[in-house]
Amino acid sequence: MQHYALAVAWVSLYVLKDKKENIMTKVALVTGGTRGIGAAISIALKNSGCKVAATYGSNSEAAEKFSSENGVEVFKWNVADPAACEDGVKQVVEKLGAIDILVNNAGITKAAMTHKMTIEQWDDVIRVDLDSVFYMTRCVLDGMREKGFGRIISISSINGQKGQMGVVNYSAAKAGVIGFTKALAQETARKNITVNAVAPGYISTELLADTPEKVMEGILAQIPIGRLGTVDEVSRIVTFLASDDAGFITGSTISANGGQYFS
Repeated sequence: MQHYALAVAWVSLYVLKDKKENIMTKVALVTGGTRGIGAAISIALKNSGCKVAATYGSNSEAAEKFSSENGVEVFKWNVADPAACEDGVKQVVEKLGAIDILVNNAGITKAAMTHKMTIEQWDDVIRVDLDSVFYMTRCVLDGMREKGFGRIISISSINGQKGQMGVVNYSAAKAGVIGFTKALAQETARKNITVNAVAPGYISTELLADTPEKVMEGILAQIPIGRLGTVDEVSRIVTFLASDDAGFITGSTISANGGQYFS
């Protein structure tokens, strides 16, 4: 009887230990994670149980306010600078632990027709929207490979799928994100690291808040659903791709554009 009780105790201890390990908090890093779609992603991952670090490039006052209101750690660095990315990731790891989930969300636009686009406009957008995806991924990949687990999710765009006049720099960068995703997914699949992209269409953010009514009517006319998407709709896709339930999805691009474009 004593042996039976001891065996039960050991089994119970093992089950509890196993359960504790399975629900250990994952660490997520979201670039550009304090505003717009990035903020919604940071909050959604936090609510799912992750410890979340969000990067930002400017406006420390707004970032600190976001942090205090949502319990998300914020870190300031330029994601277009590879050295800054390395230093920043080290800070996150020291404070929160090894990174399990990377969301490459940071991005900018600098619109101009190609014949009027400056070299600076091209370079700035490519560095922030595409180069940063490589810089950030490179910083976390070894840790994910050692752990045998990782989720890399990059925010592309409908414009990276179909192109858009006036933003060839942005369209090229976002198309590059999709190619990066497909290639890297093949390199990391055996290490239980999934790599996926999300390509939003027109999403209701502060960037569209001042859009003239006539222009907005034209935008909505292109969307079969007849409305803009919401940041929460995008964040729910990212949260799913970051979860264990999405372990068999890799190399994919999830379109969220209300039927505006089918890839």
